[in-house]
Amino acid sequence: MFKYSNTNKRYHTLDYYYKNRFHEKVFKVSLNAGFTCPNIDGKVGTGGCIYCSKSGSGDFAGNEKDEIEKQFIEIKNMMLKKWPKAKYIGYFQAHTNTYAPVKKLKELYETILKQENVIGLNIATRPDSISDECLDYLEELNKKTYLTIELGLQTIKEETSKLINRCHSLQCFEDMVKRLRERDIDVVVHIINGLPYETKEDMLNTIKYLNKLDIQGIKIHMLSILKDTPIEKLYKKENLHSLTKEEYIDIVIDQLELLRPEIVIHRITGDPKVEDLVEPDWLVKKFCVLNDIDKEMVRRDSYQGKKL
Repeated sequence: MFKYSNTNKRYHTLDYYYKNRFHEKVFKVSLNAGFTCPNIDGKVGTGGCIYCSKSGSGDFAGNEKDEIEKQFIEIKNMMLKKWPKAKYIGYFQAHTNTYAPVKKLKELYETILKQENVIGLNIATRPDSISDECLDYLEELNKKTYLTIELGLQTIKEETSKLINRCHSLQCFEDMVKRLRERDIDVVVHIINGLPYETKEDMLNTIKYLNKLDIQGIKIHMLSILKDTPIEKLYKKENLHSLTKEEYIDIVIDQLELLRPEIVIHRITGDPKVEDLVEPDWLVKKFCVLNDIDKEMVRRDSYQGKKL
């Protein structure tokens, strides 16, 4: 059995990590606080990332028209039907969730922290959107609750980063990881497989780079081609190749083999809304993808960190 597993999984799952750290079921409550992004509002760019949905990758978060407390209660109550004895983490998911004055951030974050059975926060953001004042506040927050900062990277290939309109450098990302870790704040990194014109080698290089950094977790996504996004236009105009399920599984397993076993895998496939998805259609069967990854890892006798 893989060291960080109590199931058939051969990689370090988030569920395993939570159960070992908190000794009970923990789930995230996804929230939409109505933020924007600096590559949307003109600070560093406009239009946002070319693959991003209108909800800013918060398709399963709460309704931004509702107060944050109402969002939390409604989603929590829905999820409690499945896990009635769980504890919760408030997940600020949509857009860039540190891109506001610290006074506003405190109001939002601490509204969630005061909810019963909340044990922490996950905050999704960009490496160019955490001010010095915000860093000081996050350090303070980290001392009183379980805090995780999720940084979007997507790829280390600068040409791809420019194409998808990230509008920040790799150095900016690396500097922010170091600054967060100096404050003992856990860092989870988002990457995307199947970005335009990237090769398997490119995707593996992103993992090799991240494996050398002091990160605690990773989210691996498959590129979703969504309706009414710039990536949809590019996809159709250039007749871009979208990874097959078999190609994706092969790449993911090779990536896992290059990762330190203690790095927690927070996500290993995408989860788009069916009605918005153009390609690839196999993404709508999330559990089939997960099961096929497990089966192929067994067939290869593969496990996270095997090639280290």
